[in-house]
Order: sequence, then C-alpha cells, then structure tokens
Amino acid sequence: MKRIVIKVGSHVLTEVGAIASTRMLALVQLIAELKAHKYEVILVSSGAVAAGHTLLPLDRSSVANKQALAAIGQPLLLKMYQEKFAKFGLLCSQVLLSADVFDSGGHIKHAKVAIDTLLENSVVPIINENDTVSVEELVFGDNDRLSAYVAHHFDAQMLIILSDIDAFYDKDPNRYSDAKRRAVVSEISQDELEAEHTPNNEFATGGIVTKLQSADFLMKHNREMFLASGFDLSDVKAFLVDGEHTGGTLFKKL
Repeated sequence: MKRIVIKVGSHVLTEVGAIASTRMLALVQLIAELKAHKYEVILVSSGAVAAGHTLLPLDRSSVANKQALAAIGQPLLLKMYQEKFAKFGLLCSQVLLSADVFDSGGHIKHAKVAIDTLLENSVVPIINENDTVSVEELVFGDNDRLSAYVAHHFDAQMLIILSDIDAFYDKDPNRYSDAKRRAVVSEISQDELEAEHTPNNEFATGGIVTKLQSADFLMKHNREMFLASGFDLSDVKAFLVDGEHTGGTLFKKL
C-alpha cells in the first residue's frame, strides 16, 4: 500500500457560494479508483465555511462569523461526503485537528493511531482544521500547511494538492501568456517562499505561496508533493494511476 494525502481547496469545492457537488463527486470517484489501485488515501478538505454559508449567509469578513459558519458547515460537509462515498461502497470519517496537535508528541501519536486504524479498515479519513477553536486556517493557508503536516506526521509518501492553480509556473500565468509550467521542482527560492499571498476565491485564504511553503517543508523531510488542477482531474489521475506526468508539478528533492 502506498499512503498519500489529497488536499482539496475551497475554490475547487465551491461554486457561486455553494458546495460544487459535481466536483466533489468527481473527487470521491478518483479516491475510490485510487483505493482500487492499492493506495491508502487521507483526504484534507476545506469547504466547511462555504457549506455553512449556504445555510446562514453571514458576513465572512469577521473571523467570529467564519468560526460560526465552520461549526454549521462541518457536519453538512461530512454528510455530503458520506453520501458520495456510499455510492462507491466506501466509508469516510471526520477527523478535526488543530495546529497545536502537531506540537505535542503525545497528541500526534494518538492521532496517528486513529488514522492508521481507519486506513487498516479501508475507511477514508477526512481531515479539517477545527476552525471553531483554531482560527489559523480561516486567516492564513486554506489547509495547505495542515495537509503538509498531515503527510509528514502520518507517514504519507506524497501530498497531492488539488487546486485552482494547476501547476507551478516560471511566472504568473494569469498575467503572462508566455508563462511555462515547471514539471519538476527540486528547490524553491527564499523569494518565492516569501512572496505576497494571492488567493483567487472569496472562500480561499491561500494561494501559490502557501503551496510552495508546504512543498518546501515536505522536501526538507524527504517527502514529495504534486500540485495539479482540482477542476480537471485528468492530470492527477494520469500521474497516480497511469504513471504518466502529463501536467501539474512534482516537487521532489533530488
């Protein structure tokens, strides 16, 4: 079994202020196919705030309101995942973590035992930051950092980030038509790690920078990261199932 973490961001999971049910189903179908190909899959999913907003449209400029929306939206998000995984005969589970869990050896050990047990029983753990008591993901990072910690501490060989950003380019592809995709990256400069954050969606809090920081963290711990589109899953499917690197960017220490 090869253990991987898949992280899906808010922009992929939301559309016109609601959860994008069709894209969620495509993601679940991909995970079912990966499990059939002997992958153990841990899913790190954003989207709780967006799900809550569909039921109670509070002003999201307030962190307190975002906390309330996450509390409303998290069970709704899990219910949507449960219904979709059931179509493929799979069980999923909810695991809420806060960043300080990774600062405690005892806590992270207990969490890993739970994750290992779920995976041994073919259950898909769905991890999210516990936004009601921990606001880091609401303010900064859209779960990118969390997913990197999950991949490292729960012994995954690779983190897959599915995003509105389909790869890492040599320059901003939204501004430069001649931007070229970087297929494999083994080193990230300090300037790139400290660049301005540029989230592309009203529910997103990350951008390319938090993804580069996650990739840098994982490469320093001899793990890999693959960044690809979450809107069109053909690149990640080709990479993981067919062994073909047709799109996206692989971050791998040489």
